[in-house]
Amino acid sequence: MKPDLFQAPDYYNLDELLTDEHKLVRDAAREWIKREVSPIIEDYAQKAEFPTQIIKGLADIGAFGPYIPTEYGGAGLDQISYGLIMQEIERGDSGVRSTASVQSSLVMYPIWKYGNEEQRLNYLPKLASGEMMGCFGLTEPNYGSDPGSMITHFEDKGDYYLLNGAKMWISNAPFADIAIVWAKDEAGRIHGLIVERGMEGFSTPETHNKWSLRASATGELIFDNVKVPKENLLPNKSGLSAPLGCLDSARYGIAWGAIGAAMDCYDTALRYAKERIQFDKPIAGMQLQQKKLAEMITEITKAQLLTWRLGVLRNEGKATTAQISMAKRNNVNMAITIAREARQILGGMGISGEYSIMRHIMNLESVITYEGTHDIHLLITGMDITGISAFK
Repeated sequence: MKPDLFQAPDYYNLDELLTDEHKLVRDAAREWIKREVSPIIEDYAQKAEFPTQIIKGLADIGAFGPYIPTEYGGAGLDQISYGLIMQEIERGDSGVRSTASVQSSLVMYPIWKYGNEEQRLNYLPKLASGEMMGCFGLTEPNYGSDPGSMITHFEDKGDYYLLNGAKMWISNAPFADIAIVWAKDEAGRIHGLIVERGMEGFSTPETHNKWSLRASATGELIFDNVKVPKENLLPNKSGLSAPLGCLDSARYGIAWGAIGAAMDCYDTALRYAKERIQFDKPIAGMQLQQKKLAEMITEITKAQLLTWRLGVLRNEGKATTAQISMAKRNNVNMAITIAREARQILGGMGISGEYSIMRHIMNLESVITYEGTHDIHLLITGMDITGISAFK
């Protein structure tokens, strides 16, 4: 088993912009990834299994709802701490970060922001500790980038709501205890419902044959006349802006996470280039390899500055959806480009499971598509700067 020798690049001394708490939180997550994730993740990716035994560890490092107030079981940390945890987890694996992102931003966040006090006290402490796991049902078989056209719906039956429909590409679905499901009422208004495993007519078939996020559990959510208690409706926000608000939080986490994947690929390629001898010298001394490495560290540094500033804006409550969208698109595109260049530096070894790069490449092919595709995020920026929507 290869030791995890990762050293994080910090070309512009960004650590000086972080508080002592930020660095403590990040370093704890980094050490946990080195100890608990790196030694096993290649095997689990090859087997296409999520390592459920790491759930408690994820909870212990504050990966589940780090910004959720302590009275609800969260760590009460700021947005930069949240981002740094996501960076370190995705340095290990995008699929593991997906599990944490979904739990934090797509399950705990809507209960905290859109739920009532009874719902917060009932669910958030168990979600924060990992005793309960959740998933987020927005994407449907026929509606991904256009979630407002969803078909999943519910009817008021007096004592309960009757829910019908289906969701797909749902991270954590196969093992989730609860699902935050977005569905239309009789008037066509979108609401969030807490659907619990065990409710009659609710099933979560697993999605197989994935070449990406193989160490993450993905599935469908099927609702066949599911009776949902009325107290499971999230009462404090409705309409499409409700799930999109959750996606803001998740996309922010992805913007940080993608930096982690890029840093891992860069660090692997740099170390390999210094050790690999061709034509009587390390390939790190070859001009074309130096070009690749120099461009990698430049792009990582730009992404770090972009995302740190976004974290400051998030802490101040000033970050816009469009600003978050830009960082998600830029950073994931940056990471996937670096992963491909790093793979070339390793030559044939780049496709081997002995190294993390090919796994990162495959994972990032999902990350560049989920929670808003690369193209959709370009159009969000386009609409923001022109004032004209290209969506319709």
